Amino acid sequence: MMKSEVKTSLLDNMIGVGDSVLLEPLTEDSFLENLKNRFDHSEIYTYIGSVVISVNPYRHLPIYTPEKVEEYRNRNFYELSPHIYALADEAYRSLRDQDKDQCILITGESGAGKTEASKLVMSYVAAVCGKGAEVNQVKEQLLQSNPVLEAFGNAKTMRNDNSSRFGKYMDIEFDFKGDPLGGVISNYLLEKSRVVKQPRGERNFHVFYQLLSGGSEDLLKRLKLEREFNQYNYLGLDSAKVNGVDDAANFRTVKNAMQIVGFMDDEVELVLEVVAAVLKLGNIEFKPESRVNGLDESRIQDKNELKEICELLGQDQAVLERAFSFRTVEAKQEKVSTTLNVAQAYYARDALAKNLYNRLFTWLVNRINESIKAQTKVRKKVMGVLDIYGFEIFENNSFEQFIINYCNEKLQQIFIELTLKEEQEEYIKEGIEWTHIEYFDNAIICELIENNTNGILAMLDEECLRPGTVTDETFLEKLNQVCAVHERFESRMSKSSRFLNDTTLPHNCFRIQHYAGKVMYHVEGFVDKNNDLLYRDLSQAMWKTNHVLVKALFPEGNPAKMSLKRPPTAGSQFKASVATLMKNLQTKNPNYIRCIKPNDQKAPHVFTEALVCHQVRYLGLMENVRVRRAGYAFKQPYEPCLERYKMLCSQTWPHWRQGARDGVQVLLTELQIPPEEFSYGRSKIFIRNPRTLFELEDLRKRRLEDLATLIQKIYRGWKCRTRFLLMKKSQITISAWTKRHFQRKKYLHLKSVTLVIQSYIRGWKARKLLRELKHQKLCEESATTIAAYWRGFQARRELRRLKEEARRKHAVAVIWAYWLGLKIRREYRKFFRANAGRKIYEFTIQRIIQKYFLELKKKLPSMSPTETAWPARPYLFLDNTHTELKRIFHLWRCKKYRDQFTAQKKAIFEEKLEASELFKDKKALYANSVCQPFQGDYLEISKNPKYQKLTGAVEEKILLADVVNKINRANGKGTPRIFLLTQSKFIIADQKSGQIKSNIPVMDITSVSVSKQIDGLFAVHLKEGSTAAAKGDFLFTSDRLIEIITKLYRTIFFKTNQKINVEINNEFLVQFNQDKVCVKFIQGAQKNGNLPACKRKNNRLLEVTVP
Repeated sequence: MMKSEVKTSLLDNMIGVGDSVLLEPLTEDSFLENLKNRFDHSEIYTYIGSVVISVNPYRHLPIYTPEKVEEYRNRNFYELSPHIYALADEAYRSLRDQDKDQCILITGESGAGKTEASKLVMSYVAAVCGKGAEVNQVKEQLLQSNPVLEAFGNAKTMRNDNSSRFGKYMDIEFDFKGDPLGGVISNYLLEKSRVVKQPRGERNFHVFYQLLSGGSEDLLKRLKLEREFNQYNYLGLDSAKVNGVDDAANFRTVKNAMQIVGFMDDEVELVLEVVAAVLKLGNIEFKPESRVNGLDESRIQDKNELKEICELLGQDQAVLERAFSFRTVEAKQEKVSTTLNVAQAYYARDALAKNLYNRLFTWLVNRINESIKAQTKVRKKVMGVLDIYGFEIFENNSFEQFIINYCNEKLQQIFIELTLKEEQEEYIKEGIEWTHIEYFDNAIICELIENNTNGILAMLDEECLRPGTVTDETFLEKLNQVCAVHERFESRMSKSSRFLNDTTLPHNCFRIQHYAGKVMYHVEGFVDKNNDLLYRDLSQAMWKTNHVLVKALFPEGNPAKMSLKRPPTAGSQFKASVATLMKNLQTKNPNYIRCIKPNDQKAPHVFTEALVCHQVRYLGLMENVRVRRAGYAFKQPYEPCLERYKMLCSQTWPHWRQGARDGVQVLLTELQIPPEEFSYGRSKIFIRNPRTLFELEDLRKRRLEDLATLIQKIYRGWKCRTRFLLMKKSQITISAWTKRHFQRKKYLHLKSVTLVIQSYIRGWKARKLLRELKHQKLCEESATTIAAYWRGFQARRELRRLKEEARRKHAVAVIWAYWLGLKIRREYRKFFRANAGRKIYEFTIQRIIQKYFLELKKKLPSMSPTETAWPARPYLFLDNTHTELKRIFHLWRCKKYRDQFTAQKKAIFEEKLEASELFKDKKALYANSVCQPFQGDYLEISKNPKYQKLTGAVEEKILLADVVNKINRANGKGTPRIFLLTQSKFIIADQKSGQIKSNIPVMDITSVSVSKQIDGLFAVHLKEGSTAAAKGDFLFTSDRLIEIITKLYRTIFFKTNQKINVEINNEFLVQFNQDKVCVKFIQGAQKNGNLPACKRKNNRLLEVTVP
């Protein structure tokens, strides 16, 4: 950046005080007033040295744009107004340029904006680091891990609509250029108790509501879920909907983020199945039952929910049901199985739901780590971002608050140590005399909680592990015995007489005086939550599932790996995690963001001083300011200090040619600032009192006003001189243009006169030359004309001579030709008199025949084979020829018509021809069938799913499929049946069910009988003795009688090479069982339209009434 550019400093146009170290006077009231003043003017960030205080505005501010990112990029920390981007840029540049691993510690209570602050830090780092396809992919995966973890680890609370219910620490790894390579996420203490129970006005984890709101109908059906929230006991109904939150859209965002991070589609499906199983576990209800021995046991009321859970997880229902009803205790080689009462069954159900969700969340974090981890083996630089619970003081504080506050004690301890260490190292580095700073050391509180022998966590573990009856009361008694004399521990049973009469402390509570204030803890639930017990039967049941993910979540359920060793307690696990975190943080350069919530209503423009004061106290912000002010309130490198204040000294203004430190010394000496108010370091100037800095700023402000006046004076003088010079230049220009105009006008006049004289002289010379040229040309043209006339005369004379010679030759040729003709005619006269008649006759006949064919060509009839018209015979002697040509033409056009037929159409016409030979002029119904095409498969058997079973039974090609009426042999009534004809048999099947009734080979058919009437009845005669003829011949009625009998006739002919007899008569015999029955057709009135009516008269006669 050039020195001539204008900089927006921390001290320019300042609202309040941007850095609280400069606050004067420094009191809690002035500190709060400064925060409120800046908050009211939308300045939500304030510094305490290098620490950033962030006040949640609860509204969108236009201070996070890409332009802002560029404004803070590669700028000094104090160069611009306070912003979270300044801290992120300072940390990133220290990591990139100085090769220092960084960590950003974000603390504050729920709703203070910690999660948003971590997002802003990550988005800024992603914006300022390198570009490229691989780098952009890594950045996108790191950023998209947030929506996934928020969906599964965040929930709506009374204080925050998107509260993180777990601690998160992310290490972002960079290469030597500062480009991100990957990252590693660590999670701490997920609030899994929220899965089964939420305080009034709060929600369960976001993912449950997002799945039900945004899941498609098909997805919910696969997961066996209903969309209504009130169907599930684990979902709080009083705050299921949150204003301004679109759960459906967030679900789509989460699914997209999981794809970007690297989750496969089947992995997403497995995760959602586990979420659905946890949700449905809450709907399992138990009822009490009494056994004969008097023991109480429990049973599941409605097993439908259990069945659906088992289907989701691939579990045997009986195994999971037993795990909810019995508990197996193993001791050495013995196993004891006991029943669970209703309370124990509900405890087991909730424990399974909490453990299942907690392990799923841990698996998600590990899976994300697999996707975002660095793929290279090169040395990496690391920036850690810690987003963890703030200090919590509620009306009812339990084990979770105790663990959270313990973690904050450790963070406060490392905060004080690293802050003082950094301050001390800088003073030593700059050669400044250092005075020890007295501050409260909270190591005594950490020792009270984490001591391995008599710490509270150690005693809680000891109480959980000891045999006998263990309750929360026995744990409190143990605390009273061991910790009663500790100055930071209080209880009703304390040996200190100061607290014996303290009625504000209930009997089942103890109080710890933390660095942020006193917190009273209810011991109820401490032992159970620390045990975090999941019955072994449930672990084994989960391991036995066919669900790949659930099986991997419960490795201890494997009988081959079963161990009788008790799993570590929740307290000991968290203590180890915190120790690892502290060790990790101590290896990095810390950067702090302290988040503050301005009000409990989550409303913009509201600043509740009492609430903010409480947070300021427990965050130790005043103590932090005092620590920073105990040394020097302000420090700045010599170059920017001299650049900012050099106008206050005549020796340094406007340019200082020597070293920056010498310039600052000259400046401060001339300003007569007391030496005790500042110290010179090796590269920085240190100012002890903020008042000194403010005096410098006031002097600078006044000097800037004087300089502004001087600049105005110089500018006005320059402006007047510039205007005068411009006017002078304009007068000279106008004069020059005037002189130029007159000279140009005179020159143009002289030029025009000269041009006129020149034109006259040139004209005279041109005319003279033209006359000379014309005379010369005339002489040349005269000679040419005479020569031309002479040559023409000679040519004409030669032409006349040639014509005369040619005329003589032609006359000789003509005379010779006439003479030859005369000779030939004399010779030919003799021959012509003998053969003239025959030649003339043949010529005449030839001309007549030629004329006949030409006329016939014009009058040919159409190409239709049925056309009978033919042109009339013109001459009698052509009668035979005329008839033969008619026959040949008819044959030719018939062949042309046949050539147009396809194989299928040809087969249809062959069938029609066969039908004509069988029934024409014999059966009255034939005339109706001529115009109807034979289709064969009228039922479309292969396409109709109704006849799928029937299609499977028929292996051959179906030639005909239609519905006919089968005549009952006993009473003559008709029943609809499916008539199928294949190449080797015909089949009778039931119309509704498709069941085959009869299967008759075509070789068993001997003949077919029909009447001469218009009816559709026909009889199929079978070979005597065949299996199909056991009940006798068949009688059918059908409107397609002609097509059925024709196809049956042709099929039998192709199969046996024999023609069956088709009897057409109004009386014929049929075989019914062992009787011969006469079928007689009579005419009469019809009740059913044109359908024939059959009536059995006796054993020997069947009358058929036809119209």
